[in-house]
Amino acid sequence: MNNETTSGVSTPFESLQGEASVQALVDRFYDLMELDPAYAELRAVHGSTLDEARQKLFWFLCGWLGGPQHYTERFGHPRLRARHLPFKVGLVERDQWLACMAQAMRETEVPAALQTQLNQAFFQTADWMRNQPG
Repeated sequence: MNNETTSGVSTPFESLQGEASVQALVDRFYDLMELDPAYAELRAVHGSTLDEARQKLFWFLCGWLGGPQHYTERFGHPRLRARHLPFKVGLVERDQWLACMAQAMRETEVPAALQTQLNQAFFQTADWMRNQPG
């Protein structure tokens, strides 16, 4: 995600109004993954608990959206593809991740224009993470 700003243009992090909103988005995302059978295959690749994934996504998204670099301060460069290679990421998992995040953005009332921007960026990243043919 391009985090550079020009005069008068805020980062997505600022548009979301900071960490509390990012945390709410991440919490809703993982709550949906846990509760909604539509995301069963996605949930299955996350192991028995979502606590660590929830925390890491929050740290990552803060920085990726243009806010504090919590993730890189703790772990260095995200190396997303390399970090996800041990997990099956095919079309089903990609599409469920995207649908779950889109639903979480709607339900946490992320502004519509920002949802569109983030959905495009999330698709590019999620598609690049695929390591299975289907």
